[in-house]
Amino acid sequence: MINKTFYSIFQQGSRTYFYSSLFFPTHVKQDVFQFYGFVRKADNFVDSIPQDTPGFQKFKTNYYQAREGDPSGDIVIDSFVNLSKKKGFEDAWVDAFLSAMEHDLTKKTYQTTQETIDYMYGSAEVIGLMMAKIMSLPKESYVFSRYLGRAMQYINFIRDIAEDNKLGRIYLPSEEMKHHGLYTLQYDEARLKPEAFTSFIRQQIERYYRWQEIAEKGYKFIPKRYLISVKTAADMYQWTAEQIYKNPFIIYEWKVKPLVSTILSTMLKNMIDPKKEKNYPWFLLQEKSLITQHRPINNR
Repeated sequence: MINKTFYSIFQQGSRTYFYSSLFFPTHVKQDVFQFYGFVRKADNFVDSIPQDTPGFQKFKTNYYQAREGDPSGDIVIDSFVNLSKKKGFEDAWVDAFLSAMEHDLTKKTYQTTQETIDYMYGSAEVIGLMMAKIMSLPKESYVFSRYLGRAMQYINFIRDIAEDNKLGRIYLPSEEMKHHGLYTLQYDEARLKPEAFTSFIRQQIERYYRWQEIAEKGYKFIPKRYLISVKTAADMYQWTAEQIYKNPFIIYEWKVKPLVSTILSTMLKNMIDPKKEKNYPWFLLQEKSLITQHRPINNR
C-alpha cells in the first residue's frame, strides 16, 4: 500500500510519470513514489509564485539533518533518506540535485548550451541515475540514464516557456536565441518574429531527439517489466515534442500534456512489445547519421 502523501504528491505533480509508473512491480512502485515525492516537494518550493526561499532552505537543512542520522519528522524527507541508503544513491547526486534547485532561486538565464547542460546534470541527469539504482540496473546503463533524464528535462524547458516567463527564467541557451534574432521568449516578441521563433524552437527539439536517441540505446539494460513504464514515459515526451514541433506557438496556448487515455493506450502497446524500434521523426530522416555524432557525456 502506497502512503497517501506520496500518492497525492505524485498524482498532482506529473500526469505522465504518475500513470507510467503504475505498471512498475509493487516493490519498485513504492520506491518510485517515495523518490518522486522528495524531488517534487523540493521543486515546488522554487517553482511557486512567489518562490518559497525559506521553505526550500528549511527543506534542505532538514534533509542534511536526516542524512546524518537525525530524523526530520517529515515523512517525505525521512522516507527518501531511507530509500537512498537502501538503494545506494551517491550523496553527491542528491547534493547536485539540491544545488540545481537552489540555483532556481537566483539564476534566471543560461548563456550557452553547455551552461544549460551543466544545470541539467543536477536537475535531471542525477534523477536518471537514481532511477537506475531503484531498478538495480548495471553501471553500463548509467550514461544512458543520464541522457534520458536530460532529454526529458529539455522538453520540459520548451513546453514550460510560458510558465518560466512568469518567473523571469529562460533555460534555453540565450546565445542561440540571439543567433535567431530573439532576445526574449515572451509571446509579444515571438508573435512579431514568428519565423525566428519557430526556427529556434525546432532547433531545440531536434537537439532533444538526438539526446533521446542516445538514451534509447540503454533500453537493452532495462528488464521488460520495468521498460514498459520507462518507455511509456519517454514516448509521451516524444508525443509532446511532436505537438510543439508542428506548432511551436502552441506553448503559449496550453501546457502540452498527453491525455490519460493516450498514456494508457501507449502503455498497452509497450506491454505487447516494449522493445519495438520506433520510427525516426520525419524531420530527422535526412540527418539520421547525426544521431551518433555526439561528444561523450562528462563523467562526474
